[in-house]
Amino acid sequence: MVNIFDQIVLLTISLIANTLSALAGGGAGLLQFPALLFLGLPFTTALATHKIATVALGAGATLKHWRQGNTQWFFAILILISGLPGVILGARVIIEIPESIAKFSLGVLTIGLSVYSLCKPQLGQDHTPINRNARGYFIGAAMLFTLGVLNGSLTSGTGLFVTLWLILWFGFDYQRAVAYTMILVGLFWNGTGALTLALLTPVKWEWLPALLTGSALGGYCGAHFAVKYGNPVIKRIFEGVTMLVGLSLILSVTF
Repeated sequence: MVNIFDQIVLLTISLIANTLSALAGGGAGLLQFPALLFLGLPFTTALATHKIATVALGAGATLKHWRQGNTQWFFAILILISGLPGVILGARVIIEIPESIAKFSLGVLTIGLSVYSLCKPQLGQDHTPINRNARGYFIGAAMLFTLGVLNGSLTSGTGLFVTLWLILWFGFDYQRAVAYTMILVGLFWNGTGALTLALLTPVKWEWLPALLTGSALGGYCGAHFAVKYGNPVIKRIFEGVTMLVGLSLILSVTF
């Protein structure tokens, strides 16, 4: 059984990590997943427990974002049907293979997201729809499937890629892109990955109440701040979180 001190630590870390994640459009694993490893969980058990907890992040953020009217059913369905098969595939693959090369590569790419956004001051500041044709939807869906594989197999950062992909390929602003990521990735992709992992590896169920509470509160708070402060603040948070997530992934492999 986990003691009260550990429960408080888990709740605090989960609240902070998921508030930042709901603001940036991903990155909850930056603090939450390493904390589970530090407290003694094996890698796959920590991953499954983390994935289940992040479902509450999506639920908390959904309560706030859905009422703002920044999402459309068509894109919600596109993200779901494109990404979910990849999530299931990725969750099954990670149980079988080492992930050090994938984590290092993802870390480098995630830092690249931060640098790219920093070099593009107007990126994601305005909603300018593009690639809304058959070819555009096909390419967009193919990339979402690839990101789904990463989401199912890795611990942190993939939601950030979805956020930036929606901005770059479909022309969303940061606020809309984050809303889609939190609702579809946070709730449905993570839920599917969590279920798949839970069927394949043990879960630390007694730690979940604190993690779920922190995730839900953090998701709602982050979404509230995203709606309140808008694209300029979300962009800066996104850049900071992507840089930290990328460094975290690289350091987890090299040390």
